[in-house]
Amino acid sequence: MRVVQVPRAKGAFEIVERDIPEPQAGWVRVKVDACGICHSDSVVKEGLFPGIQYPRVPGHEVIGVVDAVGSGVGQWKTGQRVGIGWHGGNCGYCDNCRRGEFFACQVNLLVTGLSFDGGYADYMVAPAIALASVPDDLGAVDGAPLMCAGVTTFNALRNSGARPGDVVAVLGIGGLGHLGVQFAAKMGFKTIAIARGKDKEPLARKLGAIHYIDSQAKNPAAELNKLGGAKVVIATVTNAEAMT
Repeated sequence: MRVVQVPRAKGAFEIVERDIPEPQAGWVRVKVDACGICHSDSVVKEGLFPGIQYPRVPGHEVIGVVDAVGSGVGQWKTGQRVGIGWHGGNCGYCDNCRRGEFFACQVNLLVTGLSFDGGYADYMVAPAIALASVPDDLGAVDGAPLMCAGVTTFNALRNSGARPGDVVAVLGIGGLGHLGVQFAAKMGFKTIAIARGKDKEPLARKLGAIHYIDSQAKNPAAELNKLGGAKVVIATVTNAEAMT
């Protein structure tokens, strides 16, 4: 099978041939149909995450089909459509896991594409706990980004405390923000999009924004206050100037 791997920290991506992996006990093999590209994949390339073992195959926005299951796996069957995201596994027993804080597992926190090879490949293996069921009517290319960017923005909105009818502003209309606008609109929020320049306004409105603020032309905080402020601001850009 073909994989795109990083041979070493700060090494260049390279396409190589590997044997198709066999799933160990508790793991599942997935035939990859699509894998999104996330900026976090650069963490693998640049060696910015401690403990990465190279060569490593990045990719944590995966949609595919279960191809084989290891012993002890009962919840997944061959032929099922599944997705795999950033969260690659947890122990299920530590204090944080018992509180439902799986991303903060204290014993066996795994990250897809960092702790084990990810979806830049024809096939990959992952812990059964890392898989999510995917409906047949969701295309692989459309579904792949939902495994990371989609989950990130959806959970931010879901846990924000905003209610239908509240004003929600989405700062940045990029990989995360364009999904955040759609989620916010579909969840019944009065959605305001904030981005640099006028060129993103047509897209933002098409995705469900009822107002658009050009942060290059006007002060976004002042303009947002003119509209009555917002219950929640979802910041999808790591830019201090834009966020303040």
